[in-house]
Amino acid sequence: MTTYIFDGSFEGLLTAIFEFYDRREKAVRLVWNKYYQPAMLEETLDIINDEAKAKRVWDGLRKKLAPEWAMKFYKTHLSEDPSTFQHLFDFARYIFDNPAGAESNFGNPHVMAVSKMERSVSRERHRMKAFIRFQKTADGIYYCPIEPDFNVLPLVSKFFKDRYADQQWIIYDIKRKYGLYYDLHTVTEITYEFVANIDTKKVLLPAELIDEKEELASILWKDYFNSTNIPARKNMKLHIQHVPKRYWKYLNEKEGKN
Repeated sequence: MTTYIFDGSFEGLLTAIFEFYDRREKAVRLVWNKYYQPAMLEETLDIINDEAKAKRVWDGLRKKLAPEWAMKFYKTHLSEDPSTFQHLFDFARYIFDNPAGAESNFGNPHVMAVSKMERSVSRERHRMKAFIRFQKTADGIYYCPIEPDFNVLPLVSKFFKDRYADQQWIIYDIKRKYGLYYDLHTVTEITYEFVANIDTKKVLLPAELIDEKEELASILWKDYFNSTNIPARKNMKLHIQHVPKRYWKYLNEKEGKN
């Protein structure tokens, strides 16, 4: 068995699949270089990302997969889960080596694994849409730090661009050290240097960086939230099921309750 070492990117995954067929390997273990540990007498191949090779594989998959399954394949990659990368690799092999419609065979372990992880990624995307809270900075930009389990920023970009089309905003992923910036026209990917003056480990911005009306807006929102609560109907078990505690730190209505 050959060990393929790749960079965890979608292009790298697709390039690895191309190399498997081009080299006519019998079996491959796909490993994210972030977690790779050398072993004695191990045959390895460092995958060098190749846009042309990746495109050929992606075009081939989309021809054989139903459109919703092509999207599932992409979304599942955003899980950044080491074992899921192997399932995606083996899933692609299964699709290429069988007639069209093979993705409907849930008896295949790779089909099942991809389907299950895609649901988890979609659930995290939905929660980011629901739980993101922006803070208005002194220079008029709305800022929000997030720390999702999965790399869902690519999946929420269009939603926030459409919903907040009339204001500049930044959504920054603390865990992955990159973010999205909307300048009223386009959404671009930014790195840590763009927000270097902000302590990204803290959810709340310091007073000197926020707009003078931001604190008032936060107080009004908390008052509204508290006034609409009905204590007699409080069901914390159900509430935590829909709003897990790990998201509370982003919600100003939950400040002091975590």
